[in-house]
Amino acid sequence: MKNKTMLAALLLILLVLVGGEILLRQIGTWSRKNSEAVKSPAAPADSLWQGPDSAAIPSGSSGDLIRYGQDLIARTGYYYGPAGVISRTSNGMNCQNCHLDAGKRPWGNNFGGVQSSYPKFKERRGAVEDIAQRVSDCFERSLNGIAPDTSSREVRAMIAYMEWLGTGVTKGKKPAGSGIETIPYLGRAADPAKGKQIYGLKCQTCHGLEGAGLKDKDGRVYIYPPLWGDQSYNTGASLYRLSRLAGFMFNNMPSGTDYRKPQLSAEEAWDLSAFINSQPRPAKAFPQDWPDISLKPVDHPFGPFADSFGAVQHKFGPFLPIVRARDGKDIHAHDGTQQKSSK
Repeated sequence: MKNKTMLAALLLILLVLVGGEILLRQIGTWSRKNSEAVKSPAAPADSLWQGPDSAAIPSGSSGDLIRYGQDLIARTGYYYGPAGVISRTSNGMNCQNCHLDAGKRPWGNNFGGVQSSYPKFKERRGAVEDIAQRVSDCFERSLNGIAPDTSSREVRAMIAYMEWLGTGVTKGKKPAGSGIETIPYLGRAADPAKGKQIYGLKCQTCHGLEGAGLKDKDGRVYIYPPLWGDQSYNTGASLYRLSRLAGFMFNNMPSGTDYRKPQLSAEEAWDLSAFINSQPRPAKAFPQDWPDISLKPVDHPFGPFADSFGAVQHKFGPFLPIVRARDGKDIHAHDGTQQKSSK
């Protein structure tokens, strides 16, 4: 009996040793595989357009013009604001306030597709538009000012900078991540009252209780732009359309937001846009806009309209009924429940 017990014990020890060796081999194999996996990219590289490093701007006179253009985009208020050193013909905002990081940030209303797509037909103008005309539009609308002479060194510098940013982008192609992302329509009207609450929680710290923004210590350049009031963009600016402002804020606000980790939901972005664009701002009519009214965007809030929907619905929505009435295409709605419309 004693011999049988000893034999059983020896067999048990042998099984433990063999099993342990097998387990160790498996652990070693698993470790090697995971070590290899760590060396490989966890996800595919970001395919969105990325603005080139300013250090890559060439030397010489051409590079000097590009660098001047970049500074004009970044500090427009210094050059053209109420205390501008070139002229005092704008509200003091910078192009960079709407085209983040001097037009380099992915989904930050950047200039990645400007060189490749201009000149192009613009429905708002009803004609082919070049880059100089686009610059003029921004001065007259977003900067609520007077457009500079398109033959001036300043405009030529801004164009040179935008064209340099688009180096390598195929002509006729719009790179992914350029401009402003189009976010899904709400299944309801955007709500300024809800937007006001969001503003108080997420925007007021930088832009102020009255939306007046914050200037640098010299009082010339806005660090945080005014979102409404006399110094903000006028009613002819693209950001006065809720879809443009909502798409812009969704990927970029509050300040410091990265498009890969939005801090606002799409619903919050729509409501916040409704609140901001309900506040007082300079009214400026552009009666020449949209000569073909059937091409007006559904959220362009000024008539005449080519449909039977009123100005309030064209401003705040719901926009899906307008879209369906126009063309009946599939449109994705987002009212917090991830709904999808049908044909």
